[in-house]
Amino acid sequence: MIHPPSATRRGKSLCGDSRPRLSAGRSPDWSFKLISNKFILCLVGLLLLASCSPRDFLSRRLARDLISASDAFRDPQHFALQTGLVSNEVYLAPEYLVLQHHGWISATNAACRTGLAPPPCWEILLTPSGVDTVRALVPSDEASKPSFAIPVARRELVEITGVSKQGNVAEVDFTWKWVPLNEIGAVLYSSAVHYKSTAGFRNYDDGWRIVVAQSAPHVAQTLEDALKQAEPAP
Repeated sequence: MIHPPSATRRGKSLCGDSRPRLSAGRSPDWSFKLISNKFILCLVGLLLLASCSPRDFLSRRLARDLISASDAFRDPQHFALQTGLVSNEVYLAPEYLVLQHHGWISATNAACRTGLAPPPCWEILLTPSGVDTVRALVPSDEASKPSFAIPVARRELVEITGVSKQGNVAEVDFTWKWVPLNEIGAVLYSSAVHYKSTAGFRNYDDGWRIVVAQSAPHVAQTLEDALKQAEPAP
C-alpha cells in the first residue's frame, strides 16, 4: 500500500524549517546581551566625555582663546603726550619727532626751569591740526591738560607657535602684532611688524588658565611680562 507523501518530514515543513536556529553553545539571549554590553560601553563613554571640560586639554585653539580674551592682551596701548615745557630727552623721543613731522605738534626752544636739566628745554604745543586730531580721540577735559593719554593701538594674536607642557604647568609661544586705532596710532605702530612672546599656563581643578600677575608665584612668566618683554619675530 502506497502512502501519500507526508506534509512534514523529520520536523520540517515543505517551506523549510520554521524553528529558530541557534549556534551550538549559545543561549537564546546571547545576541541581546551583546547589544546591551555595547550600549552600556557607549553610554559610559558619553558620560566620561560630558564630565570633561573644554579647558581640560591645553590645545593650541584653547591657548589662543585664553590669550585673546585676557585683559592684559586686550588692553589698548596708550601714548602719553606731554605738552608745555619738556626736557631735551622728551623732545628727542622718536614719538615726538614723528608727531612733529606730521604737523600735529610744534616745539620752540625755552629756558629750563629748576629740576629740568640739562638744557636745552622745549615748549611743546599742539598745532591747529593736532588739536582737531586729538579732540576726536580723548575727552575734552583731558585734552586741556598738559599731559594726557591717547589710545593708539590694540594687540591682535597672529599665531600660536608652540605648546610645551610639564605636569600642571605649561608655556605657550605665540606671535602678535599691533593694530592702529587711529591716524596717530598708524604713524607710531606698524601692523607689519610681528612680535613673539611666551606666556605661562597652569592647570587648575576647572581646567587650564593663563598665568596673570595675581597668580604668578612660582610659575612661568606672566602674560603681562611676556607682552612687555616681547621681541620682534623673525
